[in-house]
Amino acid sequence: MYYCIVNPKARSGRGKEIWDKLEYKFLEKGLDYEVHLTKGPAHATRIAAKLTTDPSFAKELPIKIVVLGGDGTLNEVINGISDFDKVLLGYVPIGSANDFARDLSYPKKIESLIDTIVKGQEVRCLDLGRLTFNSAEGELPPGDNGKAKNTRLFDVSSGIGFDAAVCEEAVSSGTKSFLNKIGLGKLSYGVIALRQLLGAEKVPCDIELDGGEKIHLERFIFIAAMIHHYEGGGFNFAPEADLTDGRFDLVYAGNMPPVRMMIALPFSFFGNYYWIKGIGHKKVSKVTIRTVKPMWVHTDGEVSVKSDNITLECLKQSLRLMN
Repeated sequence: MYYCIVNPKARSGRGKEIWDKLEYKFLEKGLDYEVHLTKGPAHATRIAAKLTTDPSFAKELPIKIVVLGGDGTLNEVINGISDFDKVLLGYVPIGSANDFARDLSYPKKIESLIDTIVKGQEVRCLDLGRLTFNSAEGELPPGDNGKAKNTRLFDVSSGIGFDAAVCEEAVSSGTKSFLNKIGLGKLSYGVIALRQLLGAEKVPCDIELDGGEKIHLERFIFIAAMIHHYEGGGFNFAPEADLTDGRFDLVYAGNMPPVRMMIALPFSFFGNYYWIKGIGHKKVSKVTIRTVKPMWVHTDGEVSVKSDNITLECLKQSLRLMN
């Protein structure tokens, strides 16, 4: 049995239309499947939680879940899965950013992705990240009953500061939605990034790495724990990232004027910016970040709360993919 979680609003509202065209692949092969259309924020999380906790769905293992949507939909699904050992996940990226899929050499034709998924076999196993809010300002989105309320999982990246503020404004301002409608969704992050940099305030922070090393920044701009190479719709913030080594590429920018960061952004798009003074890079499996005031935090571009104290851990090879 395949359980298909489809975001009908993905690809500027064409998610359901795209699914209708792909459904014949399941019919063609005579496979059993169920379709679940998401109806709003966190609905994909609730669907995934029910599929992986309700005994009636766990009779046939592994539980095969197919996600049709963007990075946000995928993030919601992984935060609903109660036991990753029991799940095989298939992913069809039809969002505006699709940062998760960039590293995976997926074929351009979505039909080819489905052809691989319906074989029902594990193709690769990737790292996941777990974010723990040691403090939080705001209401955390729901996860499944098997996780602590103050934690969130992520599959691409998690960040605090500038990159999270960009994600928050992209959603709250409606800029991303507007650009998506006219086919320019990928530009939303770049446009907002320039505006956020110009208004960046001076905030000190302390970074504590798993080996005991401590880093203090009098003015930090952003800190990102990267599993994949890309975030923000194609910015190659972690060109050396390994998706399976159990470690983040921790990238941070600080003690530098916003103007220098504006210069660094074009270089970061091509993965060539570590040489710029004020850009730091570490390989870590766990890190704790403390800031002097609560700042926006994101997981895979999803933002809901601010925090001044977070811990990030890498969960080695936890996500089993069918494509």
